[in-house]
Amino acid sequence: MKNLFFAALMLMLPSILWAQRPKGEEIESLKIAFFTKKLDLSADEAKVFWPIYNDMQAEQNTLRKERFQKMISFRKVDEIDNLSDAQVQSLITSEFDFRQRDLNLEKKYYYKLKSALPIKTVGKYYRAQEAFKRELLNRFRDKQ
Repeated sequence: MKNLFFAALMLMLPSILWAQRPKGEEIESLKIAFFTKKLDLSADEAKVFWPIYNDMQAEQNTLRKERFQKMISFRKVDEIDNLSDAQVQSLITSEFDFRQRDLNLEKKYYYKLKSALPIKTVGKYYRAQEAFKRELLNRFRDKQ
């Protein structure tokens, strides 16, 4: 009986852990609360910051979805040895392209933020981004 229980637990464990993983909406609401607290924006600054931030998130999400779709097709390939050199090169350069496009988005919105807000506020935003990533990872680790 113990072995049966143990086997059932082992089969259910991945789905239990997956269910405890924070969802996209939950993460976004945590991020908004975190940024609101860390940035301490005035009402005027908030009116400028949040639309820029939302536009940036929308563009980044579009790029991530496109990249994810490309990665799915890459994962379907059984072995890299079965691909031609041109196909492998295409996959690698495609990844470089996504990274460059992501960097271009970062720069684009950095300049938008910099032109609309004090540079120290922009600096706080980038610092808060990194702090939020660390906090999210810590929360995820603590739940496991």
